[in-house]
Amino acid sequence: MNNILLPLIFGFGFGWALDKAGLGQYGKIANVFRFKDFTVIKFMMTALCVAMVGVYGLHELGVLEMTKIKETYLVGNLVGGLIFGVGMALAGF
Repeated sequence: MNNILLPLIFGFGFGWALDKAGLGQYGKIANVFRFKDFTVIKFMMTALCVAMVGVYGLHELGVLEMTKIKETYLVGNLVGGLIFGVGMALAGF
């Protein structure tokens, strides 16, 4: 049960923090693409750095086992990125 409950709690907490910071507002996101406001990027980079330190810290404590990551599936990533980009463009249009 912890395998499902704990990630849900962290996910809701992260979403709550995004909402409280106002990072889901249209103006904030649009200004990122206009290179006028980098608040969303700073927030996400901070979250990535905190997660990275947490994962490596848990690994060093022996709580988390890190296995080798499989190679990137390039075609799937390109198709997914294309679908996401077109969807964002259409939503903004």
